[in-house]
Amino acid sequence: MNLDELLAFKPKKVELHETEDDLVENAPALKRVRKETTPSAPNEENGLTDEEKLKLLQTVAEDEDLGEALDSGGVKRMLLNFEKKVLRNQEMRIKFPDLPEKFMESEIELNEEVQKLHVIATVPEHYAILSELNVVETLVGLLSHDNSDIAIAVIDLLQEMTDVDALNDSEEEAMGLMDALLNQQLIAVLVQNLERLDEKVREESDGVHNALAIIENMTEFKSAEVCSCAGEQGLLPWLLKRIRVRPYDANKLYATEILAILLQGNETNQRLLGEKEGIDVLLQALAYYKRREPGSLDEVEMLENLFDCLCSALMFTPNRERFLKGEGLQLMILMLREKSQSHRSALKVLNHAMCGAEGVENCTKFVEVYGLRSLFPLFMKNPKRSRKGVGGSPQEYEEHVCAIMASLFRNVEGNGRERLIGKFVENDHEKVDRLMELHFHYLQKLRNEDCLFPKGVPPSEDDHPGGAALENYMQRLEAGLFVLQLVDYVILELCLCRNPTIHARVMTLLNQHGDSLHTIKRVVGEYVENMEEGGGEAVGTEKRRLMAMVDELAV
Repeated sequence: MNLDELLAFKPKKVELHETEDDLVENAPALKRVRKETTPSAPNEENGLTDEEKLKLLQTVAEDEDLGEALDSGGVKRMLLNFEKKVLRNQEMRIKFPDLPEKFMESEIELNEEVQKLHVIATVPEHYAILSELNVVETLVGLLSHDNSDIAIAVIDLLQEMTDVDALNDSEEEAMGLMDALLNQQLIAVLVQNLERLDEKVREESDGVHNALAIIENMTEFKSAEVCSCAGEQGLLPWLLKRIRVRPYDANKLYATEILAILLQGNETNQRLLGEKEGIDVLLQALAYYKRREPGSLDEVEMLENLFDCLCSALMFTPNRERFLKGEGLQLMILMLREKSQSHRSALKVLNHAMCGAEGVENCTKFVEVYGLRSLFPLFMKNPKRSRKGVGGSPQEYEEHVCAIMASLFRNVEGNGRERLIGKFVENDHEKVDRLMELHFHYLQKLRNEDCLFPKGVPPSEDDHPGGAALENYMQRLEAGLFVLQLVDYVILELCLCRNPTIHARVMTLLNQHGDSLHTIKRVVGEYVENMEEGGGEAVGTEKRRLMAMVDELAV
């Protein structure tokens, strides 16, 4: 049976009275009828012309070629064809700049050629060819194409080519591609596209999403370089502008996620965010939720990203002053009072704003604006796990509350300190009882896990990152030792505050549980021993202050 017969063949319907012999007799006649069909006329059996058959065969042949093209030679041929289409489109646009109908065909062909390149994403082992043939430069150049459809198509292609899952097995090739893209100032070109795309148009909104996906993918392989480029090439200001948009949408969620990545541990970006009034932008975005609850889990994630961005920004000391002037303390306190879903994350922000010697002004202001009224009701409650997982675990919740309290004792003087101590006296010392309850809870928790005190040689600076002693200490901190250290430091402050009733209450509770001040001294002493060396004069001064307090406490 030839090709025509194969394409046109349709089995004869079998009547119940027909036998196999009848069908055999009819078969030659059927074959003759098909042969008599004229080449140019549509076949009545299946409605296909010979031209349509030929096109179908060509499509099948192209698919077969595509399967064979996944070697270096096939990739090179594909890339050379792509370069020809790019050059053809450039020539037509230069020749007929004001006649779109003249260059539109070349533009369609170029777009089709870009779509064909998606197959290269399945063979990352051949990515080096992209650099060899300067195709990376061409692709990045097309992002500035006058036709936004072409730019969006290239963004979609780059997003697929940089997909982390596809590159996990080809790390060397992935690094080469990332280096080539960064050398072509990809971040800056993407920002230009983000500026011109209209997110009200679905295709362009998808283009924005894919552009952010490219940046996220690149941070997986070149985090330091991408974070550095983000500030230099204008990405961070665009993200802040995007976050300003009030309604929630998927791209705003993605923008907050990328911003959180760029700010984490990067002082340069933290400084730049402060200079670009980013603290105010974040506070305004969070203020929208001071009396509102997120409408979906994705919106909850976006809200958490905003809090994370603010926490990272506050690691840069000058941003704490901007936070204070922007009334960030008042906003966080209001969120605590509203007992909204975000109050746990507000505690985390307050912890970052008030910790260390740099938190003196924020701690003083916190007491002045009656923040203690909002803090202690949270301190008195046993936290429950959030239904949506917002703000972390109960242990993290108690850690933030106790850390804020420790910062207040460290940084507040005068009348503010008297007000703080007075809170532990009121209502028959109920807050002292709660503090001791936390002490015994975490003490027992660590004893149950057999990690209350270190075993063997204590950790030192000579330990390499994977040292057994250092690793053991970190595990103990995560198990609850850090919260216990915070609680015992507050107990130490209260016992030395010269208030006899507080000291007597602490001793009574310790005796009831068969414990003593020796345990508290030992816990705080270990904390002092493991404070970071080389942290400057401030760390040295704090270590001496704490050791003097430990020595002063009579057992």
